[in-house]
Amino acid sequence: MTPPPRRRRSAGAPERSYPRRGSVRRAQMITTYGVGSLVAVDNESFIVSGIDSWNVSEAPVIREQRLERVLGVKSFRLPPASDDTSKDGVHVRRFPLWHSCPTCHALQPVSRFNSPPGKNECGDCDEELVPSRFVMACAHGHLDDFPYWKWAHRGNGSAAGPCGGEMRLRSTGKTASLRSILVSCSCGVPEVSMEGAFRSAALADLKVLCRGKRPWLGNAPEESCSERPRTLQRGSSVVWQPIVRTALSIPPHSSGQAARLEPHWDDLRTLDDDDMKLYLRVLGMQVKYEFSVETVRALLAAENREDDPEQGQDNAFHELRRQEYKTLIVGQPESGTDHEEQFVCEPPRSSAAVLEPYGVVGPMLVKRLREVRVLKAFSRVDTPETNADVHEADLSLAPTDWLPAMEVQGEGVFLRLDERRVDDWARNVAVAARADRLRANHLRLMRERAKDPESVPDSPASPRMVLLHTLAHVLITEWSLDGGYPAASLRERLYVDDSMAGLLISTATSDSAGSLGGLVAQGDPARLAATLRSALIRAQWCSADPLCVESEGGGVGGINLAACHACVLLPETSCEHYNGLLDRALLIGTPEDPTVGFFASSIEV
Repeated sequence: MTPPPRRRRSAGAPERSYPRRGSVRRAQMITTYGVGSLVAVDNESFIVSGIDSWNVSEAPVIREQRLERVLGVKSFRLPPASDDTSKDGVHVRRFPLWHSCPTCHALQPVSRFNSPPGKNECGDCDEELVPSRFVMACAHGHLDDFPYWKWAHRGNGSAAGPCGGEMRLRSTGKTASLRSILVSCSCGVPEVSMEGAFRSAALADLKVLCRGKRPWLGNAPEESCSERPRTLQRGSSVVWQPIVRTALSIPPHSSGQAARLEPHWDDLRTLDDDDMKLYLRVLGMQVKYEFSVETVRALLAAENREDDPEQGQDNAFHELRRQEYKTLIVGQPESGTDHEEQFVCEPPRSSAAVLEPYGVVGPMLVKRLREVRVLKAFSRVDTPETNADVHEADLSLAPTDWLPAMEVQGEGVFLRLDERRVDDWARNVAVAARADRLRANHLRLMRERAKDPESVPDSPASPRMVLLHTLAHVLITEWSLDGGYPAASLRERLYVDDSMAGLLISTATSDSAGSLGGLVAQGDPARLAATLRSALIRAQWCSADPLCVESEGGGVGGINLAACHACVLLPETSCEHYNGLLDRALLIGTPEDPTVGFFASSIEV
């Protein structure tokens, strides 16, 4: 992580010094190695501790008022950085606790190996210990060591109590399958393989219950849990899935004046006009900035309009998208804004008439953009794209008034489709049938994994949504091939409902991969028309055809139709829907029925 600036330690008791255990980028603390995730450092494995253990006294504060109100916190913070000499940073704990020795094959908790101080070695063999490959997790986010003892003693009548023997773990090396991993005990029970440990009922058959362990929260008490535990590989993607919420900074909250007033809003909300003038005059003298009472009143009025205590959180997030959609349509020109403005959105200078044959209207060049991404919670076993009521595991033992976040400064291109033309196309019986098939597959998948199938919300799959989603994917793919952008450096943001039909493609990372105008240049109408045509022609053929275009359902639960890794699937960082709900046939049609494609007539030679 980026080292913090030099600072003085406060007088008093010295801070406790913890050994340094590797490093990750700050952005990865939101998307990859957040609270509750497992991090491999050399031959060791650790779990990232809860945010209530982090020292954030000097971690930068990130403000985004709209997202703060929806999530019910006062602010966001970047994960704390540390260097080799500092005593703070993100804390981790060793997990899993069960290790094995590759030489003597001993399998037991790491504390029993009599390792030398500061080393993770077998006290008898001087070999580095290997953390357990397998862990036990449940859909409520609990995590525990795999019950090797019960697995080795199953069916031998001694699983009710300890036998006093020593466990061993070895691999035959004959195959890479679980059959080659053997567990034994010196008490004399037959040696067994790990084959079958990943069956959904494997642990339940051993009468292994979830103990409600939360190792990322330190000494947190065990929770009562009725969920069935599952065996997972330590590095599996379903061991930790982040639940991230995002928002764009839009006017009036994106102005430099709003950013300077962030620490003072609690005071300003209580003042009348006369007191506010005096307050702002004094504050302006301190920070050498001229504040406007009218601007402050406009900011407070916007805040009051956005507050609706009766709407649920899902509706609140949807309302955030509506506000962004309206702002992207109206835009905000660069002229008349200060250099601290975080949102600049302008129409292209040349005519957009060249895009009309494609049904694209109102392209906008987002020259300056700020996106805040917040780690709200995380899940295990179940993933948000396949389970509507996924359990959100807590980031801390006690509630906090902040959440970890990151901000991305970049640029983007915003497009809309002609809604009347989209509605006319969506009335096509064949189009509706394909969308209905996707929706049915998605609903079936969510109901199969939900505790209460009747409470599962409706699938977002509609002709309009699938069309815009797939269009975003082919554009990102085309720009990665033609514009020199890595696909993982671009990200989609969809605006879809009965009154919205737009998409924003923006830079997904704050590194050098596209924040100097390159993406905005792709939004020039003439260049965009050429890009659209090239992308759609490319989408007409996939190396997996005819299997791909004739697919009745692909991906997890069949929530894709004509979509695969050879044509429209993207890196996970680029897609909002985890590469689901895609169908390129709705772009260009099928060989049997070209009219299914929205753009079929636009690309005819």
